[in-house]
Amino acid sequence: MFSSAARYALRATAHLGSLPADGYVPARQLAEALDIPPTFLAKVLKQLVDAGLLVAFRGPTGGVKLSRPADEITLRQIIESVDGSAVFTECVLGLPGCGDLEPCPLHEGWAPIRGALAAEFDRQTIASVSEAYLEGALRLRP
Repeated sequence: MFSSAARYALRATAHLGSLPADGYVPARQLAEALDIPPTFLAKVLKQLVDAGLLVAFRGPTGGVKLSRPADEITLRQIIESVDGSAVFTECVLGLPGCGDLEPCPLHEGWAPIRGALAAEFDRQTIASVSEAYLEGALRLRP
């Protein structure tokens, strides 16, 4: 449902949220910890920095960190910064003009699911995912 970039963004931000907020984490270290290709992760991290969700610091002690507290960053913000809002707003078949007035064959079933998905990803924050990770309730590596 989400692109590899969005999945990597969610994993990376959840990992960052589980760490002390005052330090920067080098991209290579993050890639290693999460078993993500470093070059691909670097591109994803740049998108998150450009969206204002991460802060980057260059140099030998540089890296990335969350731009604000983890409980202020929603999963929807992370996904939309990488994949855009289409998964939360557009027709599942990609048909232009699909809506309540001119529905596609799947609209009636997909619209409530799409709405529930958007609401859940608005409710969940990096903090909630990071807490579950720290408690051992989920994993961030394949």
